[in-house]
Amino acid sequence: MGEFADSSPWRRRPPDLRLVPLAATAWLCALVVPVAPVPVVVGTAIGLAALVPVILLLGRRRAPDRRSALGRGVNVLAVVLLGGAAFSLITLVHVSSTRAGPVPTLAADTAVVSVDLRVRSDPVRREGRGFRSAYVVLDAEVVRVTARGVTTRVSTPVVVIAPMSWGSVQPDELVSTTGRLSPTERGDRAAAVLSARSPPHLVEAASPAHQAASRLRAGLRAAVADLPEAERGLVPALVVGDESNLPDHVVDDFEQAGLTHLTAVSGTNFTLVLAVVLTAARWARVPFGLLPVLGVLTTLGFVLLARPEPSVLRAAAMGLVGLLAVFAGTRRSGVPALAVAVISVLALDPWLGRTYGFALSVLATAGILALAPSCTDALRRWLPRTVAAAIAVPLAAQLACAPVVAMLSGSVSVVAVFANVVAAPAVFPATVLGLLATLTTPLDVRLAAVPARLSGYAARWIIEVAEVSASLPGGSVSWPASWLGIAVLSLLCLAAALTAPALLRRRALTLAVAGLTTCWVLQPIRSFVPLAWLTGWPPAGWVVVACDVGQGDALVLRAGPRTGVVVDTGPEPATVDRCLAELGVTDVPYVLLTHYHSDHTSGLPGVLRGRRVGEIGVRPFQPSAGRPGTSPNAAQRVLAWAGDAAVPVTVAVPGERRRVGQVTWTVVSSSEDTLAADAPSRRDAVPGDESAENDASVVVVAETQGLRVLLTGDIEPPTQRALLRSGVDLRADVLKVPHHGSRYQDHDFLAATQARIALVSVGAGNDYGHPSESVLRALRRGGAVVARTDRVGSVAIVRDGDRLAVVTRREDETLSAWRGMLALDGSEVTVTRGLGPRRSHPHRGPGGLSRRTRRRGRAPRGAGG
Repeated sequence: MGEFADSSPWRRRPPDLRLVPLAATAWLCALVVPVAPVPVVVGTAIGLAALVPVILLLGRRRAPDRRSALGRGVNVLAVVLLGGAAFSLITLVHVSSTRAGPVPTLAADTAVVSVDLRVRSDPVRREGRGFRSAYVVLDAEVVRVTARGVTTRVSTPVVVIAPMSWGSVQPDELVSTTGRLSPTERGDRAAAVLSARSPPHLVEAASPAHQAASRLRAGLRAAVADLPEAERGLVPALVVGDESNLPDHVVDDFEQAGLTHLTAVSGTNFTLVLAVVLTAARWARVPFGLLPVLGVLTTLGFVLLARPEPSVLRAAAMGLVGLLAVFAGTRRSGVPALAVAVISVLALDPWLGRTYGFALSVLATAGILALAPSCTDALRRWLPRTVAAAIAVPLAAQLACAPVVAMLSGSVSVVAVFANVVAAPAVFPATVLGLLATLTTPLDVRLAAVPARLSGYAARWIIEVAEVSASLPGGSVSWPASWLGIAVLSLLCLAAALTAPALLRRRALTLAVAGLTTCWVLQPIRSFVPLAWLTGWPPAGWVVVACDVGQGDALVLRAGPRTGVVVDTGPEPATVDRCLAELGVTDVPYVLLTHYHSDHTSGLPGVLRGRRVGEIGVRPFQPSAGRPGTSPNAAQRVLAWAGDAAVPVTVAVPGERRRVGQVTWTVVSSSEDTLAADAPSRRDAVPGDESAENDASVVVVAETQGLRVLLTGDIEPPTQRALLRSGVDLRADVLKVPHHGSRYQDHDFLAATQARIALVSVGAGNDYGHPSESVLRALRRGGAVVARTDRVGSVAIVRDGDRLAVVTRREDETLSAWRGMLALDGSEVTVTRGLGPRRSHPHRGPGGLSRRTRRRGRAPRGAGG
């Protein structure tokens, strides 16, 4: 490799930034044009193009010398304006082509259609909620659609949600099916969502190249079949982007540790593979002029193997940039290459610019090119070159990506640099040996199992690093995901980037910072740092917190210093774990799971992680009873998680009264008792089997610091009416609104609570229409302040004497009207808004992009929730 680079580690000439403004313009167009009205885009493009001659003419008069600073500035401005006009029109052409034809119109009418589909991705399995069966999600292109007696040939991208009978379809196959179309959000790549109603009928097989790639991927899965579960999932994910067998707990650990780029094909994979191939070619004395051809062929083959999906194409582009920088030995070549890659990728696929993956790839590559050289030079004053580069590269990438990661996760990883440095030595052998196993499978799977096992050993090291890093008590710092919070973090990262080389030159200062960071991670100094003062969260004196866990429930009742009772755990371990970490909760004497739906139980591993948990309370569960809406696997998963953590599981029964620290609670409803009392009215319940499980929720009246809280799980009208007739005192200061504010509520029940504060735990943009506006109006008419986690993030209730304060993580103007409202007993309820401006859609990415990824997919309408 040294033959391609200068003898110096990095040339000290400044980077060539001339193409950067044009790349930034292309990216801005990709963000804005897909959601902008067509007339506005066309008018803007014409206006920008018309300004170019005016700018050039004025510039020539003021700066006749084109080489002067002003002359160069005029030229750059002219290029940016002309590029903006061109990229606006290019992006508009892409958007218009996907929305052409009858499919978007049929989707708006939710029409049932017959279609021929060209499959564009592997089907990804999704677990059903409650009783619902598992399903798959995949990308496809409609090539022919028949609806209302008319058949039309089209080329329209769609997302397909289908039963498990679709699990065996392969990319590039042409299949026919029937299904119902539904619309997507403006700016989405797909023009519609197709809910398939019939199995796929093969019309045309995939091309030989795609079939060969599918056989190689299947061969790798067979070669790693004897490895432990985590390695069996990580090796295919790392090598060929096959995430089908990657366990959720591994994904969560990698997210916490800042190693998510290793759970799928990334630019690092392409760089490693190309570097190995080209270095081997030089050793084999391949002529220098053939190396670019060999590099292109290798890239095409690897893209085909990893599937030519947008994320893989983006990773390939960034990998080529990284390889060019390494072989050229200068950032002057790397920065223009990055700009050309951004421009080219966005010209071909502007929707990539609206993804977090693209933003992280570009920022990480830019950070490495701009900052890693100077940091490496600084560290080389007192460290070996290899060690210096191993530290500088992840440090540069982390500083560049931290604001975007914080926008995604609401936290900043403190251990990401450490984790990447320690995991890096295993990435190369895991990738190369895994690829060798893949290419050997056509000869003999047993022979391929040898390099696959060696790759598994390397993958085990990476997994151990992720597990250890994720388990460290101070591994991440909560950070407000508001625009103000992200702006502050961006300024801090910029300051750190500017001062990092000077700091790293001084060994004593660098070691001191490393020592303080270690102390922070291991927790000795964390209690002395006023993070709440820095982030505005959690508020002093909080009593109850509704955690923002998306579409699910997770509430915390403060029982004492660093101690809380947790009621439900949300759908994801990482979100509830982060919420508890922000609150400083390390002891959880009691966890109550109101019922077994995954949006209330699947986050349990996050509560158990790194905390002392005393007991888990559940509703009665008898698998033999065959309750509709209940999956035996759900209860078994809870028992398995509890067993692994050695935490006892008990059954919450009506009339049970418990006390933990400052919290007392009484179970007022649980399982069959309430349902039996209201059996005649079950016919009025929500249609569908999930109502039975919702109505079996444990209902609890809790008291803490003089505050009365009614926790209702997902109960629906039958149980609500039964509670009204039972004579239970339902009055409460705080009501956790049942079932995420679903429209299926008994308004007499809501009125009987006389709640001053109503907490609605709900996910933004959910497919279920939660919360219902009629329910929210009823609560407000009753005098309640309504706080929704989809609008304001986590919500804390603070008590100060007779005053109750609602403190929200984010700002929402709908709460401002309630400031200073008098509650029914005459005491005052105030609302304190969170740090920074409200985001209109907190689960949207750059340009309004949905945060959902291929791994997690889109839940079908009506499933769970």
